Amino acid sequence: MVRRVLGMLLVLAVSTTAVTAQSRTLWGEIVDVRCMEKSAENVGDSHLDCALSCARRGAVMGIQAADGLYIITGEYTAQSNAKLIEFVARQVEATGEVVERNGRRTIRARQIKLVTRNP
Repeated sequence: MVRRVLGMLLVLAVSTTAVTAQSRTLWGEIVDVRCMEKSAENVGDSHLDCALSCARRGAVMGIQAADGLYIITGEYTAQSNAKLIEFVARQVEATGEVVERNGRRTIRARQIKLVTRNP
């Protein structure tokens, strides 16, 4: 009986923490997550050199969108963010799978491209 109850509790715990990915397109600036969390002023051209330095060292990068910060995961972050370098501190359009877990949002970006303005 105890095993059955524990088993049901485990199934319930797993099912309530399951997260489904949702395909979305985001618009915003590529930022260094740690710097952004320190100060919302750590964006744009004034923060470009710092953000590039951190990105090249493999820092966690994100997209500061209108509705908040999304941490970038996936192939764009491989090899110390090699595919993100050209986008750092620039406005982008990113499409990928968005997941929210424990109050943090991530995007496994499939495509990122520069934009001249947000829609």
